[in-house]
Amino acid sequence: MFGVALLIAVLLSGLAARSVLSTSLLFLVGGALVGDGLLGLIHVTPDSEIVEVTADLALFVVLFTDGMHVSFGQLRNAWRNPVRALGLGLPLAIVGMAVLTHFLVGLDWTTSFLVGAVLAPTDPVFASAIVGRKEVPERLRNLLNVESGLNDGLALPIVLVLIAAAGPTSGTAESSLGKIALELVAGLALGVVLPLVIRFLSRFRLLGAEPKLQPLLAVATGVILYATCHLTHANPYLAAFSAGAMFAALAPESSKAFEPLGEAFSELSKFAALLIFGALLTPALFGDLSVGGYVAVVLAIVLIRPASLLLSLIGTRIDRRERLTAAWFGPKGFASVVYGILVLQSGIPEAEAAYTLIAVCIAFSIVAHSSTDVPIARMFDVEKLVGIPDDDETPSKEADDART
Repeated sequence: MFGVALLIAVLLSGLAARSVLSTSLLFLVGGALVGDGLLGLIHVTPDSEIVEVTADLALFVVLFTDGMHVSFGQLRNAWRNPVRALGLGLPLAIVGMAVLTHFLVGLDWTTSFLVGAVLAPTDPVFASAIVGRKEVPERLRNLLNVESGLNDGLALPIVLVLIAAAGPTSGTAESSLGKIALELVAGLALGVVLPLVIRFLSRFRLLGAEPKLQPLLAVATGVILYATCHLTHANPYLAAFSAGAMFAALAPESSKAFEPLGEAFSELSKFAALLIFGALLTPALFGDLSVGGYVAVVLAIVLIRPASLLLSLIGTRIDRRERLTAAWFGPKGFASVVYGILVLQSGIPEAEAAYTLIAVCIAFSIVAHSSTDVPIARMFDVEKLVGIPDDDETPSKEADDART
């Protein structure tokens, strides 16, 4: 099923790059069609191991490749906006979502804040035309990329603490604040130290990668880092993003060589996770959510994220168009999927109700954001994304030659 979905997505990718059609949405809908809710060709449940593993791997790969797009030189000149988004926008989003969840869905305050923490992280994957195009203002791309890269790791300790505080659990949550902090620090340390070690080894005269194997240096780094994080319980998401940024800074040649392969890895892992997540979106799941829950989902997308980021950016020099774009693109992605599964598997009293709200919100967000990135990107005069100029942008002679 994944092969069929991938073939269809590739064949339609040119059309998707020029329209509101989204390859991400194709995999999400495809998963829903072949899941137990409709055709029954894929049998997965939220507690299936493949769901957690696929989402975990996809988030790691996406953050690792996104980290390589971060320039420390650029961040030195533009660090204030991401810090504002993380330091003020993230808490505001958590609080806003908690209020909606409590009053519209009826969950207790602790679980409501837990839902807010799960849905607060953003994902640039579902707004790729914005963060992945050089024609879009660099300041905007840096803001969204750095914010989404770091808010996953920042939200995780809040999620774990709130799971522990929400009631009796099945043992998946760790209640020790010290241990949670240690895992975050360990993840950051591994993400910084491992690229430094690899850079040190590559300086030996007898060591070094030949050109055709150069991209695999980053692959080896990512595999070692992922395994080490899970063996040591270090935070893999913070490690992935920091390692990608360090690798790009220390080994720019290898980073550039890895870029095409990394983008392919990122797309494959994203599509696999979306297909499996889509298979979980059964009619029964949508039927379990109350009317108040649907109102909360819509307000989470059109009100909570935009308002929290706009408030955090008050007083900055970002122009109105960039500010509104950044406020809109707060898609819920793989981090929210992984954290939502943690909530469901925790065994807290209102785990199923919280997971239902989280899953529906993620699905609505993917639909809304992945289908609007191209139209909004065109506001910034982005050229045709498949690399072929539009007829109305082409001189008449070249247009005639092209048609010939």
